[in-house]
Amino acid sequence: MHRTVLTCLFATLLLVFAPGCDSTPETQADDEPTEQTVQQDDEAAAPAEIDELDEETRQAALTDPDKVTDRAPDEYQVRFETTQGEFTVAVNRQWAPNGADRFFNLVRIGYYDDIAFFRVIDGFMAQFGIHGDPEVNEVWRTAEIEDDQVNRSNERGKVTFATRGPNTRTTQLFINLTDNPDLDAMGFSPIGEVVDGMDVVERLYSGYGEGAPEGDGPDQQRAQQEGNDYLKAEFESLDWTTDVSIVQ
Repeated sequence: MHRTVLTCLFATLLLVFAPGCDSTPETQADDEPTEQTVQQDDEAAAPAEIDELDEETRQAALTDPDKVTDRAPDEYQVRFETTQGEFTVAVNRQWAPNGADRFFNLVRIGYYDDIAFFRVIDGFMAQFGIHGDPEVNEVWRTAEIEDDQVNRSNERGKVTFATRGPNTRTTQLFINLTDNPDLDAMGFSPIGEVVDGMDVVERLYSGYGEGAPEGDGPDQQRAQQEGNDYLKAEFESLDWTTDVSIVQ
């Protein structure tokens, strides 16, 4: 793929789409995450047990991010059941502790159940993480976590948080469908990798291509504001999660 096209695609891994992309990579400089990172004090925090949350806690946490801030285990696995089949992501907290903690807590409260893979681009990545309920999106889109140091490259199968700039990760992630080393210097820090079912990930529907306004795919702002009602009504071919759970 031509480097100019890759630059535009990398820029639009942001949670909101970047303004017009031209042939000069420097036009996206303001959108690139910085290398500054603030790590959590791993020695001071005790590992969290993987316990089952009751339904009342899960529902309350969906609209109050402060209710679930546990430290994740050093390693854990997450099973995605989807409309294309199942795949498993192994998360390593040493790679990106802030991101691993956020993902752990979001999975535990059921945030990723019944959500769309709303932006899948062949030869690039598959993005997900917008909730189906606009009220949930409203509170989580500002629940930002600090950046992690990039300790692993964005190779095929690696799972990484999307961002809209330094220290702005919230809920959206993407799975690299190929090796994307240029993302490393832009501050995109993988938290884990697909260890089983990568063939399922590669079957996720990619026919819509890039999202609006650059392409025919979903408009992220409308998806945030209107939730699954918008996505299911206007993008019938999208693939979805059915259940996402911690299995180890």
